[in-house]
Amino acid sequence: MGDHGATSPLQWTLCWKATDTAEAGAPSGRHLDTAPAVSGDAALLQSFVAHPNCQQQLLTIWYENLSGLREQTIAVKCLVVVAVALGLPLLAVGYWFAPCSRLGNALRSPFMKFVAHAASFIIFLCLLLFNASDRFEGIRTMPNVTVTDHPMQIYRVKTTEFSWTEILIMVWVTGMMWSECKELWTEGPREYSQQLWNVLDFGMLSIFIAAFTARFFAFLQATRAQQYVNEKIHATDLSLVTLPPEVKYFTYARDKWLPSDPQLISEGLYAIAVVLSFTRIAYILPANESFGPLQISLGRTVKDIFKFMVLFIMVFLAFMIGMFILYSYYLGAKVNPAFTTVEESFKTLFWSIFGLSEVSSVVLKYNHKFIENIGYVLYGIYNVTMVVVLLNMLIAMINSSYQEIEDDADVEWKFARSKLWLSYFDNGKTLPPPFSIVPTPKSFYHLIRWIVGMLHCRRRSLKKDVELGMDSSKSRLNLFTQSNLRIAESHSFNSILNQPTRYQQIMKRLIKRYVLKAQVDKENDEVNEGELKEIKQDISSLRYELLEDKSRATEELSFLIQKLSEKLKLGPTTRFYE
Repeated sequence: MGDHGATSPLQWTLCWKATDTAEAGAPSGRHLDTAPAVSGDAALLQSFVAHPNCQQQLLTIWYENLSGLREQTIAVKCLVVVAVALGLPLLAVGYWFAPCSRLGNALRSPFMKFVAHAASFIIFLCLLLFNASDRFEGIRTMPNVTVTDHPMQIYRVKTTEFSWTEILIMVWVTGMMWSECKELWTEGPREYSQQLWNVLDFGMLSIFIAAFTARFFAFLQATRAQQYVNEKIHATDLSLVTLPPEVKYFTYARDKWLPSDPQLISEGLYAIAVVLSFTRIAYILPANESFGPLQISLGRTVKDIFKFMVLFIMVFLAFMIGMFILYSYYLGAKVNPAFTTVEESFKTLFWSIFGLSEVSSVVLKYNHKFIENIGYVLYGIYNVTMVVVLLNMLIAMINSSYQEIEDDADVEWKFARSKLWLSYFDNGKTLPPPFSIVPTPKSFYHLIRWIVGMLHCRRRSLKKDVELGMDSSKSRLNLFTQSNLRIAESHSFNSILNQPTRYQQIMKRLIKRYVLKAQVDKENDEVNEGELKEIKQDISSLRYELLEDKSRATEELSFLIQKLSEKLKLGPTTRFYE
């Protein structure tokens, strides 16, 4: 949820964009114009973002141009989500032709952008499910059987053809990859790669593209084989004709395909991409109060697993190599082939973690008891180390991470939800994939303005060059000064761009006030030993002063009574006290 070192640019941006007018409700403190030196404690930043004033302002920006929807019930909001999902093509067409209309302003709202992108991704997942629906009850053609539409058809032409659902999936993948490329261009490779969701998206889409590329390559090869048959073979049935080996291969059933066949590679990559696609659902879970903390805990768990993998791989490699060296000379002389090759050693040790390996894996057919006993000892130590020690350590780490999230679930969830909202606050990304592929008239307008601006700048620079080109020496001097002027102008322009905006100035002051207030509260709560001594001394001095005042007042009172008794001729003062 944030590094525990310096404050990241994402967190600063989140704070800058979180509020504009919440200064009155922020914690009180000094109003400073200087930039704050924020502490590296991520918990303080999370508390600031989760503050009710900050969350209130974030909600205002989230429902921008949709003020009436904010007060509606959850049922009405769900109906809006369903309506947007069903009418997404019509909404996209309306935005293409009227981006500045009331509909366009509504679609540019962060909430509507989130709903549109979520609906688009759910449609993409439904396409993936529908593409595999014909195999839910099993395949009709066995791997060793070929089925063609006519006797002269190449079997692989039928298996490598793209269905209409696969074509729609490719269109969606193209749109998502285009959006990722634009985001990569806008943010830069460094900032883009710092967000793990971006890395997951780019990897998922790259695997999809590789799968479809391999499938298309297999289709091209099968099409060439079919073209050869159509041009060279004049028969009624391919089974009656002797074909060249490179053409004959594409008539084989699946059981005779090579392991490196492009279609097999495509199917394997496609399966991996589908798994990654469904894990992408976790990105939108922080929007919900119930599933948000679970998603945060899952993310922390993944981080713990990666930390644990370092120690796990070290122990696993040590025993895998050791057991392989011990049994590599006994290939064919064991009860089973475990540990006789590196591959078998890996499989045996990996599945033994889940209790799926047998103790007979170390038994030899020969009477080599010394080797066999060493195998028993190493295999036992491995199981104790991995199952009893390391796996329980991993469970304890996961439990600790989950407990940390559970103890501060509200703050953690609000901070994660704010980061999700922030990704939809910026301008752009209004239309989700695949509608983002088609450029809008607004895009053409900005492109024309950019070209016209470049032409004006070019013409202006040429005019300056002509005016400055009086003679050779003067021209060189002028060119030198002109370059310096351009550098100065560029520096001044960059300095203008780098000046803090009103959002940044306000939020810097608010953060400074919040941090200062937290420090003051912390100092007020902590009472050290020196302060206790000062309090004791003050109490003692006050006691002595009170005693002195009391004795002085008693003396004055006795003196006044004595004077009064003398005047009234009463008894002595002692009698009065008696």
